[in-house]
Amino acid sequence: MKLTVLNYLYRDAGNHKAFGRVLFHGYISNAQYNIVSEKLDGGTLFIAEQLNIPVLYHQLYQWSCGPTSDDHCWHEMLNLKQTDENLLATDLPVWGTVYEFIAVVEAVECWDGELSPHFFIGSPMHEALANRSI
Repeated sequence: MKLTVLNYLYRDAGNHKAFGRVLFHGYISNAQYNIVSEKLDGGTLFIAEQLNIPVLYHQLYQWSCGPTSDDHCWHEMLNLKQTDENLLATDLPVWGTVYEFIAVVEAVECWDGELSPHFFIGSPMHEALANRSI
């Protein structure tokens, strides 16, 4: 089965991390990958709510009991890669096809942090995140 997996994370300003994966039917081409990375802020950052990707910050609430001043609206793409692995038998969500995902990404004219409940809590951290290593 031809699948593409998006590996991504949410990293708050305190550098606490939550990881996620989403599956797409079909393989992503190099050209399609370039379209995605060109649209993402700094080549890796996106607003999960805007792409209808499951948000990950809820995973950190078990330690903080909810949003904190370290929270912000950005998720970070780690990679987007082809796989033949049978991941459909896992609990990973299947978002749709690669083509549908590319269309949603291409439709983004500007990133809308107000779609995230964290927009007004923290500040957009894209510059700080771009300078951190995992």
